[in-house]
Amino acid sequence: MPSQTRPLSLLLLTAVWLAAQQDTPEAQKNPLAGDRAAVDAGRTLFQQTCQSCHGAEARGDRGPALTGPLRHGSSDGQIFVNIRGGIRGTQMPAFAGLSTDQVWQLVSYLRSVAGSSSEAPGAPHNREAHVRDVAYGRIRNSAAEPENWLTYWGDYGGRHYSALRQIDTANVRNLQAQWALQIPGEAQVEAVPIVVDGIMFVTRPPGEVMAIEAATGRRIWTYQRPQKKVNPYESNRVNRGVAVLGGRVFFGTLDAALVALNARTGALLWETQVADTMEGYSITSAPLALRDKVVTGVAGGEYGIRGFVDAYDPGTGKRLWRFYTTPGPGEFGYETWAGESWRHGSAATWLTGTYDPEMDTIYWPVGNPGPDENGDVRQGDNLFSCSVVALDAGTGKRKWHYQFTPNDTHDWDATEDLVLVDRPWHRKNRKLLLHADRNGVFYVLDRVTGEFLAATPYVRTTWVQGWDAKGRPLTAPGWRATPEGAAVFPALIGGTNFQAPSYSPLTGWLYVAYHDGGGRYASGPAIFERGRQYWAAGGHGEFQGDMPGEPETQGVMALDPETGKVQWKHEFASVSLQAGVLATAGGVLFAGSADGDLLALDARTGAPLWHFGTGAEVTSSPVSYAVNGRQYMAIAANGVLFGFALPK
Repeated sequence: MPSQTRPLSLLLLTAVWLAAQQDTPEAQKNPLAGDRAAVDAGRTLFQQTCQSCHGAEARGDRGPALTGPLRHGSSDGQIFVNIRGGIRGTQMPAFAGLSTDQVWQLVSYLRSVAGSSSEAPGAPHNREAHVRDVAYGRIRNSAAEPENWLTYWGDYGGRHYSALRQIDTANVRNLQAQWALQIPGEAQVEAVPIVVDGIMFVTRPPGEVMAIEAATGRRIWTYQRPQKKVNPYESNRVNRGVAVLGGRVFFGTLDAALVALNARTGALLWETQVADTMEGYSITSAPLALRDKVVTGVAGGEYGIRGFVDAYDPGTGKRLWRFYTTPGPGEFGYETWAGESWRHGSAATWLTGTYDPEMDTIYWPVGNPGPDENGDVRQGDNLFSCSVVALDAGTGKRKWHYQFTPNDTHDWDATEDLVLVDRPWHRKNRKLLLHADRNGVFYVLDRVTGEFLAATPYVRTTWVQGWDAKGRPLTAPGWRATPEGAAVFPALIGGTNFQAPSYSPLTGWLYVAYHDGGGRYASGPAIFERGRQYWAAGGHGEFQGDMPGEPETQGVMALDPETGKVQWKHEFASVSLQAGVLATAGGVLFAGSADGDLLALDARTGAPLWHFGTGAEVTSSPVSYAVNGRQYMAIAANGVLFGFALPK
């Protein structure tokens, strides 16, 4: 017996030892390996549970990429254990609620992407952008880092102002082009660059994002996204820029999708369809990134869409709330649309809004009603077209609104910048909203309550004779478009347009590009067709031309919010209401013209100090930033992006 017991015990011990070895993570094998259904199920699980940290296709975001060797073990069993139990000392939590099969499905999916190229189709890139995450606190306190340009407007308040002072009125005459990068697209480049830690993010139409060395213009990575659908009646094939938050870059597309990229690599993280481009929707301007949401509007004001503002989760792309700018039944303002006209009332929200962090309030500008020139088929004020809406950032609920042009028939979008400043006004410190509108009037509102404070025409304006105590315009006879055609100032292009104004705390003035001219507005039949433009204009309209015997002028002006009066003007030879302005702490105001001239003016007097011939129409707004202590100014002229600095 003893001779038989010993070998048996040895066999049992060996079996136990072998079983124990098979139970170690290194030895465990995926029983679902090679099963295509397991890979597909794992992809779905990954998108639901892992993508918000590890990025689309496991290419990395807040968490590391999972497509190559893994720091905490790359065997099937080690990956299984790390998913099931988490990784101590890291932000990787335990997913104990997943079944064994579900964990193996995740392992199968990760195996399917392991070792794949980081240059995914549609997101080619060959270098990494060394940039810190842009936390919400950095954007909120952007004044503390003027070397960066962190939002479309430069800050949450829409001031479009640079506190850099290396370039000033004394030395700006020495400014020189340091680099020029060709970024031609299918249309002119209207993008305003974002600059973070020496890295510039810029777009070109129809759907391309680039990361660039801001000191040299050298490309780092490029993301290209072909349109998935193209509306055959599409117009305005432009993209005006991106937003940044955390380690992500966000932008909208012409087929109305919102896209998130990895800021360091350009890899796609997620994409959310916002609306149907076949109905006329598109996204042409930069989103607004807040603490825990990304807010975007939509273009399509000439297509009879129903306008709205949306907020999305920056990690997942899930929609958080929606505010309709053409209210439906039961919603505030519905009664301002006759009959069923709200259904095609437009009121697009295509330009980027501004934000007051202290009040957690978003201020969003709203465009024209639809159809553009026939107000008879949509009788009423047509809220919230041609308005500013103040929204609770957490819920999207309306706090207040102010309508600049009720029942507009001139395409006078109110989508110009809403500038938020805290300053004395009539001997009282107030939180103000400043707005130079396309309708030719400069407005001052209390941004806490929406109270109307002042309105002053800054170009020839014949449509309004004054305002009542609550700020409602007292319109002049014959101000609306008619079948015969009505001659009205300003012209359809407006007194100003979407290009950036600039507010300087040094002078206390708002600087705007302006156009002073009139036009004829004629209404016509209103026939709605899905996805087609819905102007309802007659044959008598000269949409952007002069009226006979009425000369037009254009240029840059300075407005004093205290009085509403023009402090100075600098005229251009030809109109370009696509070129914005930039005031700096050096006392310089940069501006561009349709003739291709880039100008530096004295912000206090308007006197010219410097100019540069770009060779093409200036079609964007300038920004300023610094790299290694050297101040730059950048701007796009048609298909070329220029960077300027003083000689070393």
